[in-house]
Amino acid sequence: MGVVGARRVLITGAGGLIGNVLRTGLSPHHELRGLDVRRGDGVDVVADLAKGRRRARLAFRDQDAVIDLAADASVSTPWPRVLRNNLAATVNCFEAARAAGVERVIFASSNHVMGLYESEEPYARLVRGDYDDLDPGRLPMLTATHPIKPDSPYGVGKAFGEAVGRYYSDGHGLSVICLRIGTCNRADRPENEREYATLITHADLARLVDCCLRAPASLRYGVYYGVSANTWRFWDLTAAREEIGYEPQDDAEVWRASASAER
Repeated sequence: MGVVGARRVLITGAGGLIGNVLRTGLSPHHELRGLDVRRGDGVDVVADLAKGRRRARLAFRDQDAVIDLAADASVSTPWPRVLRNNLAATVNCFEAARAAGVERVIFASSNHVMGLYESEEPYARLVRGDYDDLDPGRLPMLTATHPIKPDSPYGVGKAFGEAVGRYYSDGHGLSVICLRIGTCNRADRPENEREYATLITHADLARLVDCCLRAPASLRYGVYYGVSANTWRFWDLTAAREEIGYEPQDDAEVWRASASAER
């Protein structure tokens, strides 16, 4: 069975915010199954992927694709937790997918793989909301070909996951898509100046992942930014548009006037 239009999809870390967003957005089009370490809405299998036990591995059987969200998702996650939980869960996910014959893994990477660029200009100004003399049409966009600059142990762990995905793609034939997801919050709108550049709305996130699920089987490995069509974004979407057909519909600027009025 080809990956295009894949219907059976396992979501690891399904009980978190992004898991809930994707379940809402994808369930009309795909048959979803959820795995998480705790019980909750959308969780069909309760198992700790970091421990790699049989119950977790069995959840990968008969799935066309896996969306891997299993991690402690806080940027403040300390090294011991990243090493013990995040890295272990990532490796176990890819290995379980390989063993079960899953065709595609969509790995939830993070914008924090590139976070230290935000200490440099013009990105430092953008995340402060200082737009004087800046032209949004002429911003130097960060692409997936730029050297990584993680800003935290969490960011390093996500960069590690991208490398694991490359290994399983080239070494074991998995189709792997890594998404450097921007700011996805419960409010589904910008909550500070940085988020006018980094926001991805719930609807756009569901669009992006649906594009990944439906991308041609010939796509063996790709790294794409997960961000809405924000006026002041600085992550490049060209590859996502051209290679997987992602066309974000939202722009964080629509909330700026209402945010000013609320102050």
